[in-house]
Amino acid sequence: MLSIHSFLSKSEEILDKTSVIKIYGKVTKAVGLIIEGVGINASIGDICEITTDNDSIEAEVVGFKNGTILLSPLGEIYGIRPGNKIAVKGKQSYIKLNEKILGRIIDGIGHPIDGKPPLTGKPFPIYKDAINPLDREIIKEPIDLGIRAINSLITCGKGQKIGIMAGSGVGKSVLIGMIARYTNADVNVIALIGERGREVKEFIEKDLGEEGLKNLYLLYQPQILLL
Repeated sequence: MLSIHSFLSKSEEILDKTSVIKIYGKVTKAVGLIIEGVGINASIGDICEITTDNDSIEAEVVGFKNGTILLSPLGEIYGIRPGNKIAVKGKQSYIKLNEKILGRIIDGIGHPIDGKPPLTGKPFPIYKDAINPLDREIIKEPIDLGIRAINSLITCGKGQKIGIMAGSGVGKSVLIGMIARYTNADVNVIALIGERGREVKEFIEKDLGEEGLKNLYLLYQPQILLL
């Protein structure tokens, strides 16, 4: 049981951290996928909520310009107009993860879009400090991608980063689907950033298939942020 002194000290500490005034900013400008606002105290990485006439939209603080705050919306921007209220929600610093996320399809803010129940599990941070370059292991062991042409001619190593660059319609998505299905890995993560919405279902059903989704979770974010 807490003593009176400890109780009062704890209460005072809680009150010091509690804001009794809700501060709102407002939208001043929107160009493309960048929304400008004023009147809020936020830092890069904070998640804000923009209230429209009929809905609310989450947006991430991505920069500042001439006294305004730059926001990148995490959803559709239809309905946003000058004067809409902006409220700071805080850091979107985690996503709930557990083994049940395998085979799931989520959007850019961690919400399922596959019609299945919401994600549960232990929160893991989204933003983490980069590993010290001197602490990284040297790439010295090959990884089996399950594709003979790659394994034999352009062998890849565990921990290696590679780029797949080609024109439209020549098979990039097909190749990614093959790697997801056949790679000797415990878990695959695929992020479709800026992918055409009409091609997402086709990629999941034709290129990945049931086997490709088994040990994978897929993130789909339709927007590409350009500053």
